[in-house]
Amino acid sequence: MRTWPVAAAQGKKASQLILRLGKENRDAFAGLCRDLDTTAAREIRRFIQRILT
Repeated sequence: MRTWPVAAAQGKKASQLILRLGKENRDAFAGLCRDLDTTAAREIRRFIQRILT
């Protein structure tokens, strides 16, 4: 019997998007997200969802 990864079993997405950013921009974005009590990944997902709708 095949077992699926935990993410798939929990209904989460299993694909990735790789971004190439300069270190300064990445650190600034991650720092701002921390200040706003959120994560960079969550904000990127929100941005993509807003663009798609």
